[in-house]
Order: sequence, then C-alpha cells, then structure tokens
Amino acid sequence: MTRTGLFFSLGLFLSACGTTAPDSGTLSQPDKQETEKVTNASAQLSQMFAEHFEKNLELNPELAQAIGDYRFNDDFGNNLSAEYIAQTKALNDDYLARAQKLDSAILTQQEALRLTFFIYQRQAEKNAEAIPLRLLPINQFDSRANGFALSGSGEGIHPFKTEQDYRDFLTKAKGFDAWVDSAIEHMKEGMSKGIVLPKVLIERTLPQLQAQFKTELSKSTFYAPLTKIPESISGDAKTKLIADYEAGIQSVIFPAYKKLYDFMSAEYLAKGVSQHGIDAIPGGADWYQYLIGFHTTTSMKAEEIHEIGLSEVKRIRAEMDEVRVGVGFKGNLNKFFKHLSSEDKFFFASKQELIDGYSGLKAKIDGLLPKFFDVTPKTPYEVRAVESFREKSAAGDSYHAGTADGSRPGVFYINTYNLRAQPRWGMETLSLHEAAPGHHFQISIQQEMADAPKFQRFSESTAFAEGWALYVESIGKEMGLFSDPYQYFGRLSDELLRAMRLVVDTGLHSKGWSRERAIKYMLDNSAMTETDLTAEVERYMAIPAQALSYKIGQFKITELRRMAEEKLGQRFDIREFHNQVLLDGSLPMSILETKINSWIESELAAAKGAQTP
Repeated sequence: MTRTGLFFSLGLFLSACGTTAPDSGTLSQPDKQETEKVTNASAQLSQMFAEHFEKNLELNPELAQAIGDYRFNDDFGNNLSAEYIAQTKALNDDYLARAQKLDSAILTQQEALRLTFFIYQRQAEKNAEAIPLRLLPINQFDSRANGFALSGSGEGIHPFKTEQDYRDFLTKAKGFDAWVDSAIEHMKEGMSKGIVLPKVLIERTLPQLQAQFKTELSKSTFYAPLTKIPESISGDAKTKLIADYEAGIQSVIFPAYKKLYDFMSAEYLAKGVSQHGIDAIPGGADWYQYLIGFHTTTSMKAEEIHEIGLSEVKRIRAEMDEVRVGVGFKGNLNKFFKHLSSEDKFFFASKQELIDGYSGLKAKIDGLLPKFFDVTPKTPYEVRAVESFREKSAAGDSYHAGTADGSRPGVFYINTYNLRAQPRWGMETLSLHEAAPGHHFQISIQQEMADAPKFQRFSESTAFAEGWALYVESIGKEMGLFSDPYQYFGRLSDELLRAMRLVVDTGLHSKGWSRERAIKYMLDNSAMTETDLTAEVERYMAIPAQALSYKIGQFKITELRRMAEEKLGQRFDIREFHNQVLLDGSLPMSILETKINSWIESELAAAKGAQTP
C-alpha cells in the first residue's frame, strides 16, 4: 500500500469532525452560512501555512535544498545578517498574530491540531529572540562551514547535474564568504560580552577550517565535483567551466576559510573561556533553561533531569550486569566493559568491513518490520563512512535525510576513524536508531505525507525524532532482534549512553562540571572508549541540552504506549499505535500526548458503539 493511500489514518481519532456538507439545497440559510464560515476558515488556514512556508524557504535556501527544492541554489542564506534577523522576526510576528486570530472551534480536529502545532513553532521562535544564539555561530559539531564543505564535495544537498548547478555553487560561495564576515562580526560582539566558546572547542574547530584551504587544489574537498562533470557538459563549455570553478575555489572559497581560521586562531582562541558549561557565560543559566525547553519540548528543570539520569544509569548498569552473568564472565561489570573494549573478536579489521557489516543488517531488519509497521517510507537509505575532513571530531554516527521524492537517498553515516569505537556488539541497536525503523523511517515517512502542509512535513522536534529512535531501540527484542546477548548488551550500552547524557549535560551546564569530570564519569560507567567519550562530551558542550531529548522523548512515547495498552486492552494494535505516533510528523510532546489521548478516546467510543444493539 502506498504512503499516500494511508494518509487518511492521520485523522482516525479525529474522523467525527469532517467538513463535508450535504447538498446545499437541503440546508437552511443559517446552515449555509455556517458551512461557508467553516470552509473559509479551512481555506485561510491552508493559505497561511503555504504562504509562511514559502517565505521561510526564501529566507532559508539551504532548507529548500534539503527538501529537494532547488529554486534558490545560488543563495547561501546569511542567517547572521541584520537584514535576515529583522526579516525573520517580522515574518514570525506577522504569522503568529494571524494564527492566534483563527477560531480553532470551527476547524476540524485535524486542522486544529495543525494550527496548534503552527502556533507552538511560532511562539518557540519568538522565545528564541531573547537568546543570543548568533554570538556563538560556529563550533566543531554544529558548523555551517562544515555543511558548506559537505555540499561542495558533491555528497551533500547541492546538486551537480548541470552547468548551471556548478555556476550556482560559485555564486553561493560568495554568499558563504559574506556569512564568514557576519560570523566574525558576531564573535567579536560575543568577545566584548564574555560570550565565547570554551577554548577546547575552538581548538577542535580550527583543524576543520584549516583542512579546507591548506591543501592542493586537486585534493580540495571542493574539487571533487570537477572529477565528476556530467557527460552533457563537454568541449569548450567544459574547459571554461573547469577554469572558472578552479578560479572560484582559489579566489573565494580558500580565502573565506582562511579568513575565518585566521580570526579564530589569532584573536578568538585567546578569549576562549576555561569553564566548560554554558551557565558560566553571562545569562547562561536562562539560556540553558530555554534550550532544555526547546529540545525536550517540556517544562522540565535541569535538576529534575539530572536526578532521572542518575536513577537510569543505576538501573541500566544492573541489567548489564545480568548480561555479564548470563554469558559466564567471571569479573565485575567494569572488567566486562574492558573485555568488550579490548578483545579483537568484537571489532572489525577494516573500514570497509565495518561499512559492509551495517549494510548487511538492512535485509534482516527489513524482514521484521511488517509485523510492527504497515507504513514504510519510499525513500531508500545508504550506509556511508564519515568524510575524512571531519571524521576526527565528528560523532560516531549520524543520519542525513534524503528528499521526499526519493531522488536523494537518506544517508546513515558511520565514523570509521577509530575502529575500536565501533564494536560489533553495537550494530543492531545503532542500525535501529539511525536507519529503520528509526531516523530514516520516521523522517522519510514525515516528508512523504503528501496531503499534509509542508511546514508539518519538514518540521523537526528533537525530542520527537530522537525519542522515537530510542523508543525503537527499546522494542528491538520484541521485534526479534538482540537474540545474541552481546547485541543486547549493545542495546543497553546505547541506552546507558543516553541516560549518562542526562547526568553529564546537566552537570556541565547547570552544576559547574568540567569537561574532565564529565569524561571520567562516562568512562567509569560505560564500555565506550576515551576517544569516543571525549567527542561525546565536547558535543554536549557545543550544543547544550540537545542530548537530553533522547531519553525525555523516549520516556513520553513509551508512557503513551503503556497507557494505550492499558486502556485499550485487546483492541490495542501496535501497528496502529505506531501510525498514530508517526503520521502527523514530528510533534512536540504535549501535542503528541493530546493526539494519542484523543485516539484512545475514539477507539473506546467505537468499542462502546459496537456493543450497543
């Protein structure tokens, strides 16, 4: 069954409130007026969603490329310019006011859900205006400089299929150069206000920048598209394109990266702060609480999350110890960790073997999905190694979404830099999380919701996306995976990582923990390598509170499933529950809970109706 054909199930819990009216000839005048009022409200809603999305794409051309819309290919999108900041504020203010004036009482419940979601997003953006995010525009983990290099390599969101595509990228490079100027300007403002990255993160960022200009032209990341020029470009046109492109790399791209590197190494590094948490900078405590709310879509406080993390670490370690006993290992849990981290049999011998191992899991997992999901994405995914220019400081794995039409596949990235950081026993849980039925599954299904407004198809709630991915890890055994106790240990190891994140992220940003203390805590409690844990901790330092979203989101989705199972009993259908979670896209937790509650009520009402003679 096609994805579009199943979209009607989005409204199962809302089906009692459709807007279809009887033939107008049978209606009284007041009924006609009411019908027209409802129809007009629905049209206004759709128009508002479409207009806002279009204007937002114009301001954010990389978002357009990411979803397969290539109208703005030559525009980098300077999100740090004064013009951009003013335009986005005006756009948000305008559409928040318009949305709040609409009467949700005359909308269908489906439309009312979308309106609530839209208002939630606009309010979140308004709240963000009080947080000086622009003063910290780059770090080793969240970097538009790295994103531009990925696009320029030919492996990212920018297409290189026509001569115009190549020339668009050269124009875009000038926009990147302008963004570098804005980034430097904002970092200087941050320096004057004491809002600067921790020194260690600046040190991690510098080699990434240097790698983009301190290289031979032919070995540059940006030269790669010239080695793959389509056959449709030939003769004099090809010769001129190569000459122009080489000149653009040397005269615009290399100098832009060098300019940013020179500033950060000569001026910014010296101002890098020695503390490692965001609460150490002016206004940092409020900033962190905002980020907790943004990433978790809850009102939880740092202290509450910290205590949950400590409790979860204790619980998971106890279950891991049961696995240790079950496989007959005689030492304690920490010695078991060392055993799993040192024995050659638990690791791959080559980078290609590692990539092939993950590719081989695909067929196995795909065969298990139909029992738990009756909706699957059309977009395929590929397993790739993290590019060499960013592998030293990149996370162990990540997922990059494809396009809704499937023309660009999703990519499950594996970091092959340190093979000892990629144990065999972690494969099943990692594949579940990043690929199917985790990130690739959820994001692709959302993007393919053809009947939904685009803002809904291409939105992301971190707690939803990461909570879903961790939830599907938790049902791996139920699905038929983790029969190997070592693979199940891998699942617990990954869950332990997410629990430790609750402790360490809040420790760093609200309790004065140092980077070294955070690394030691994770080393003492897990089987992960110091190299991998160091990258993890520095990631939390770079993007505060994002790592909290995994466990908090999973808690809520698991809680909602248990509630549905308890209330529905034999009527509970795991596939339909998954439909209800997935088929409205990436919702904030509060809105998801409202949706699931409504679905449960409609199912109970249907059951009661079926029992009535």
